[in-house]
Amino acid sequence: MTVRRLVLASDNAGKLREFQALFAPLGIELVRQGELGVTPAEEPFGTFVENALAKARHAARETGLPALADDSGLCVDALGGAPGVHSARFAGGHDDAANNALLLRKLEGAESRSAHYSCLLVAVRAADDPEPLIAEGVWAGEVARSAAGEGGFGYDPYFYLPEEGRTAAELSAEEKNRLSHRGKALRIMAELLARRWGWGD
Repeated sequence: MTVRRLVLASDNAGKLREFQALFAPLGIELVRQGELGVTPAEEPFGTFVENALAKARHAARETGLPALADDSGLCVDALGGAPGVHSARFAGGHDDAANNALLLRKLEGAESRSAHYSCLLVAVRAADDPEPLIAEGVWAGEVARSAAGEGGFGYDPYFYLPEEGRTAAELSAEEKNRLSHRGKALRIMAELLARRWGWGD
């Protein structure tokens, strides 16, 4: 099997491990953009897909290699889809506790607490690729009134899964990879890479 290099437009080590576990059987070596001297791209857009595409094109342009990017976040129905693309910076900085506190304040008195995590993955062969591969994963749940669990990150302690009877932060890493928005999008992307690009042959 030919080993192919794919630049991950992220410097998140946890994300790299998660992605690599699924892509390794396809003969794909993922490399974080920071290892190749690439600085993070701007994310000025209002949709996950536009931000992911901008990050993938930036990484491909800087390295000359195919690139993969994701943009993801929590979308709450009662808040019109917020925090959405602003999930990581909802309260102004990259502070999970502050983000969660603001989310709970905004949901005070709300009749519905339904929400979903959304993940958009984009892969490009080159910076000007006219046919980016796009995979989407959605994970439905609701915002709990109190935190539970030590795992995960971000909004996971408050993201309650009725069918599991637990929050995302109470799941094992294996359970989360199987159920989550990112896990779903990754499996779709792996299939697209094999079918459209012939990666994994």
